[in-house]
Amino acid sequence: MISAVNAEWVIEEYRGKDLGLTYTKEESLFKVWAPAASAVSLVLYESGGVPGESAEETGDAKLTLMSRQGSGLWEVRVAGDLAGLFYMFRAVYEDGTVKECPDPYAFAVSANGLRSAIVDLRETDPEGWETDESPRLAHPVDAVLYELHVRDFSIHESLGAAHRGQYLAFTEGELRDEAGNRLGVDHLAELGITHVHLMPVFDYQTVDELDQGGPRYNWGYDPQHYNAPEGSYSTDPADPRARIREFKKMVQALHARGIGVVMDVVYNHTYAVDTGPFEGLAPGYFYRRDPAGRLTNGSGVGNELATERPMVRKYIKDSLRYWLTEYHIDGFRFDLMGVIDTVTMREIAEELRIEFRPDLLFYGEPWTGGDSPLMNKTLKGAQKGKGYAVFNDNYRSAIKGDNDGWGRGYATGEWGREGAVAAGIKGAIHDFADSPRETVNYVSAHDNLNLWDKILTVQGLRGHCRFPDLADGRLVGGGDAEEAIAKADPYAVLEEGELLQDETVRRSLLASALVLTSQGIPFLQAGDELLRSKFGDHNSYRSSDSINAIRWGNKARFRQVFDYYRGLIALRKQHPAFRLRGRQEVERALHFTRCDGGVVSYLLKDHAGGDSWRNIAVLFNANPWPVTAWLPPSEEGWQVVADHTGAGTETLRKVEGPEITVEGLSLMILYDLCEEPRPRSRTIEIHYEREDGDYRGWNLWVWGTGIQDGQCDFTRLKDGRAVALLEVQPETASVGYLLRLNDWEAKDGSADCYIDCSGEEDWIRVRIRGAGGMQPDSSLGLTS
Repeated sequence: MISAVNAEWVIEEYRGKDLGLTYTKEESLFKVWAPAASAVSLVLYESGGVPGESAEETGDAKLTLMSRQGSGLWEVRVAGDLAGLFYMFRAVYEDGTVKECPDPYAFAVSANGLRSAIVDLRETDPEGWETDESPRLAHPVDAVLYELHVRDFSIHESLGAAHRGQYLAFTEGELRDEAGNRLGVDHLAELGITHVHLMPVFDYQTVDELDQGGPRYNWGYDPQHYNAPEGSYSTDPADPRARIREFKKMVQALHARGIGVVMDVVYNHTYAVDTGPFEGLAPGYFYRRDPAGRLTNGSGVGNELATERPMVRKYIKDSLRYWLTEYHIDGFRFDLMGVIDTVTMREIAEELRIEFRPDLLFYGEPWTGGDSPLMNKTLKGAQKGKGYAVFNDNYRSAIKGDNDGWGRGYATGEWGREGAVAAGIKGAIHDFADSPRETVNYVSAHDNLNLWDKILTVQGLRGHCRFPDLADGRLVGGGDAEEAIAKADPYAVLEEGELLQDETVRRSLLASALVLTSQGIPFLQAGDELLRSKFGDHNSYRSSDSINAIRWGNKARFRQVFDYYRGLIALRKQHPAFRLRGRQEVERALHFTRCDGGVVSYLLKDHAGGDSWRNIAVLFNANPWPVTAWLPPSEEGWQVVADHTGAGTETLRKVEGPEITVEGLSLMILYDLCEEPRPRSRTIEIHYEREDGDYRGWNLWVWGTGIQDGQCDFTRLKDGRAVALLEVQPETASVGYLLRLNDWEAKDGSADCYIDCSGEEDWIRVRIRGAGGMQPDSSLGLTS
């Protein structure tokens, strides 16, 4: 029995940033944190290993003793170029137990992750990688997220990709159907999304990378090696370099089209404990346990990582840093973020934005999968002012109803949800958020019924569409699932000649239109714009490709639906009124005119967010019948840019009088005057200087901005100072602030301070000297 965690070695934290392998052609340095071990050896192999076969059986193991360096660290240097070899760490404990483990920090692995691999990462860089540039966001609400599974994207023959189900499918441009419609990666660019959110692409456990004939599908929420890409998406899983190089090519291809890449990360649990990446080297430390020593189950799948412990928190941050540095990732979505403690999430958002880029995206699921003993869970509301967002399940349920059943929402036929819909439209600022940047708005994701299937379920049309009764990808009661799927027709209800008149289509568009026009960050599931169906399978995590694959033939078939989505996205991206950045800005500009009887309507007033349109009227009608609405007087008349016939940035028709009819199950968007865009804000650039140079946890608490009061983070370091950018309303004359550590753990200075904004400068620079309670210096308020 291995000695478990105890106070004597828990405090042996290692603060360096070089755990794992540091490779050069001249030598390789190996470092591992194994504080409870009495001896640790590096084991070098010539092969990547065979499942169930020991090192003694292969006969290719070479052991080198590692030396203990303090802080629980073991290290060894090995001369020569080791590229092409594989390695493990072998830990020996006082009771005689021996554990051989892969490197938790391994950035390359053999097929199925059996052993850590030694590669020269520079040899994995594709041509032009050094000049690869990520698209940049001015603000998180400018993002349009698109959740996508690598295999789903290209596995169906209708795409015509050469690399079906693989990373390299994203590099295949100019794919078109017979009608000339753009498919694949060019479809994504045409749609207008800003970021692809990739479901797990780290090395996961449940797909045999070498068995081409076996089950090849899983969503990937079963982590094995957090810092190496999944091999089943590569052309050669047995070559540790292939998956790395091809992953980079995928990122490069998306960036070339102006699309950022968000990684879905699962730092809440591992697939296994005893054979996982941590337990053999730090027994009892990386996982939460109850007082009896049993694993707790906040993830719902048997274990949960103890993120609140320093070396676990360090591991997560180091892992994220690695993906940002090596793969040019643009953001992260955190699975079951409720199981991650609030301090870890705050430090991730704060530190990585300062170290890398201020426009990195961070968001996640603010719930758990089971009961957890963690006290400071990252649930809805915990994100307030902390620089990351959470999924708004309140809004999701208000729009569509429950996830998998007959329960209705606003877009699926139930009155009484208008108030909850209005709360979502305002970016949840009167619900659980401080600003719109903290809410991710969605109705459909990989979990549960997707949007089309949910609407069919509510309408009682599953039988009409011959949906099979599936569980875990198999027919309930037995039988041939593939045959049953082939007989199903998710579109049996459609009158395709009148596509935009169809009730199911209209309800689908109504739901997604709410997401794409609301304040906050919109999130779409891949294929919603093609009326994607999964044949009623609400949990397709290991179902077949016939259920999960995106059928690209639907683009020509449902082109009108795609164009509607594309138009709404273009409208959002072109008009900042739909992307307001702060609570005060929303409260000043967005006013509801009706919120009852199946109708939700509002105005975005007075060039909201600096928009070129003076006033914008947005009306949603969830009734199956037309309703009459009234518009404010306008001498110029109102221009319709979206209704039941289409959506976009161009005028569809003009409305002269105050009375207007909104067709059933539709929306209408109008504007009354187009002028030169107004300045949305002025910017104050604040440089904070501390004598100790330690800016960890420090932030500004501001008021009077007219846009977003509350916490304002420093997002970069320059010349030894922390720099923050603060947006203020153009007419703001003075802004108040205090300097604080985290959530008022300490203050730098005791009195309220103010920045003079009474001049006409659009960009105001100030410098504040602090530390030890010092007051701001005389340069405060000077502009340049």
